[in-house]
Amino acid sequence: MNWTKIIRQLHRWLSIAFTLAVVVNLAAMGQSEPALWVGLLALVPLIFLLVSGLYLFALPYAERWRRQAR
Repeated sequence: MNWTKIIRQLHRWLSIAFTLAVVVNLAAMGQSEPALWVGLLALVPLIFLLVSGLYLFALPYAERWRRQAR
């Protein structure tokens, strides 16, 4: 199982979920009094995007570090 490929795919799907959550959030802002949970809706995928993005960002540096250690 290639974990990097799985995390890349997860990161792509999370970006779609985040975009949809932002669109829902913007639509709710047009209402008279938007619910609090709608405002927090975009934070759930954003947290996972942060974690997976940091992993994907650090991956080439970790690989270079492993090669130099050998």
